[in-house]
Parts: sequence; C-alpha cells; structure tokens
Amino acid sequence: MVRIFVDGASAGNPGYAGAGIFVQPDEGENEFISIPLGTMTNHEAEFAAVLEALKLCETRDWNIISINTDSKLVDEAVEKRHTKKSMFRPYLLEILNRMDSSELCFLKWIPSKQNRAADKLAKQAIQEYTKRNEMESEGKRGNNSF
Repeated sequence: MVRIFVDGASAGNPGYAGAGIFVQPDEGENEFISIPLGTMTNHEAEFAAVLEALKLCETRDWNIISINTDSKLVDEAVEKRHTKKSMFRPYLLEILNRMDSSELCFLKWIPSKQNRAADKLAKQAIQEYTKRNEMESEGKRGNNSF
C-alpha cells in the first residue's frame, strides 16, 4: 500500500496556492512533491491537493492507496460524498470518480502535526509560484523601458 500525505495552502484567501504531496511507497524511496496551483482559496487548495495525489497514483499505476489529509472539510465531503458549497463540487466529483476507479483507496483525516512534510511542500509550491510571477512581472516591465 502506498501512503500519501497531502496538504493545500494559499497565501491569502484567495491567493497564490500550492499543493504538497509526501509519498511513502511500499517499495522504494520517499517522494516530496510541490505543485503550484495558481490562485485559489485555502479550501480549494486542500481539494486540489487530494486530486493531484490521485492523478499521481494513476500515472504510477498505484491501486492500493491511503491518502492522509489534515483538512476536515475534505475528509467529511469525501466520506459523505457531498459538499454544500457549489465551488467544491467539481473537485469532489473528480476525487470520488478517481477513488472509485482504484482498487482500494482510503482518505483519512490526521492532525496537522502529523502532516508537517506535506504542509512544508505546499508552502514551497507557493514560494515557487510567487517567485515565478515576480520574475515574469519584472521581465514585462523591463521590456517596456527605453
């Protein structure tokens, strides 16, 4: 079984967001993945982090998966297979479809202190995204100077 720890974070609400994915495969080395997500709310980033982890599992042909999140909102939405907020429904539907198509997939809530690696990776993704946007902005300003 592959154990995956996910976290989503945003700098502002909405703001630049990132997903952190810490993978503990049953064989091989641990993986540390930071994914810039663009601009979204913190809750959207939490859903997006789970979705990115599921996409990763599909590319690796991992079918027996344990995903750990510190987001109670995401955990409860997946458990109930429902969310009241319409902005989260597309994320939830895709998460459920991908989970249902795997052989065995669990999503489990864990306390934040047990999710520090994924949290750090999510924050790194925000820093990468912020740095990239600052460099692009400086480049655009530089092109306009005479």
